[in-house]
Amino acid sequence: MLYYFHLLDGVDILLDPEGRNLDGLEAAKGVALREARMLISHEALAGAIDLNQRIEVKDASGAVVHRLEFADAVSISRAPTSE
Repeated sequence: MLYYFHLLDGVDILLDPEGRNLDGLEAAKGVALREARMLISHEALAGAIDLNQRIEVKDASGAVVHRLEFADAVSISRAPTSE
């Protein structure tokens, strides 16, 4: 099945014009998660992570079948500070 992965940041939309043929929705969800984490890792290397982005997955008919907020793609933890 053909899925499109569009990147949205609240201002701009980066459209995926080609899409990817995958085995189903679960595979598409996995791709969205890996793509989000890859983009977050590149941002971390640059020194600033914007978690106010998301990937919308659409099927061949244009229906949104999955949304992944970048904030949901990672877990951020900090060690408790002792003062």
